[in-house]
Amino acid sequence: MNKVNQITLLIRKYFSLFLSISLGIFLFVLFFQPFSVEGLDFNNRLIFIAGLSGITFLLMIIVKIFFSFFITDSRPQENNPGIPVFLSGLSLLVLSSVSFAFYLRYVGDIPITFFIMLKVVIICLVPPVTFRIYDIITGLKMHNDALIRERKNIQKQVEKYEEEYLNKSITFSTDNGTDSLKLQIAEVAYIRSADNYVEIVFREGDVFRKKLVRTTLKGIEKQIKDYTNFIRCHRICIINSHFVEKLVKSYSSYWISIKGIDEKLPVSRQYLLKVKEVV
Repeated sequence: MNKVNQITLLIRKYFSLFLSISLGIFLFVLFFQPFSVEGLDFNNRLIFIAGLSGITFLLMIIVKIFFSFFITDSRPQENNPGIPVFLSGLSLLVLSSVSFAFYLRYVGDIPITFFIMLKVVIICLVPPVTFRIYDIITGLKMHNDALIRERKNIQKQVEKYEEEYLNKSITFSTDNGTDSLKLQIAEVAYIRSADNYVEIVFREGDVFRKKLVRTTLKGIEKQIKDYTNFIRCHRICIINSHFVEKLVKSYSSYWISIKGIDEKLPVSRQYLLKVKEVV
């Protein structure tokens, strides 16, 4: 019963393709008349040509079912996965060509010559070639869908990692260790040099605040060296890439605008490439 259900699903999956190929052959033979059927009136000619498309339709179903459930399932494909595909196409071509030849000779009373047989083979090439193209396109779509799903999963993992990372705390200390400021990484917008101090600008709720810490920018760099989202953009400034809105070029100078605050920070050419990597 399971086999019957699988065969039914297979026919449903390929039914529109079977029908399209058969209809295409019917229209091709009808309009281009590769075989001489002048002895038949219009109605009988339509029935005769419909017989050719019907043969194609039935053979496509038989070959597809046979190779999907008997050949493919009964032999391993790890070493030569393309062999069943090749044999399926070859079998369909041979069976269609032989069936067409018998049909033309004994139903249409058409003499089988080399030229006629060549036409038959060319017409019968259409189903296997179409199936191969269809399978390739379907495989590419499935591969693309798998890549999209994988990308979404990776993106979710990255977002989760970033969220956990940004929620970590960092402590900014003075040179002598008498004072400190503890903040979450996600709160620190940028750090700027201010003579013998550094100015730490951080977000507290919806408000940006500033705090002066008696140390140097070089000392701050040592404290934040393990946090890769902090980037030096100028000799007097370090930014948190999480707050970078965009990089602006003004004449020969570059500036960074900060999210949520009307502030522009200078970017020197020495650090320009590194800044561009995160913008």
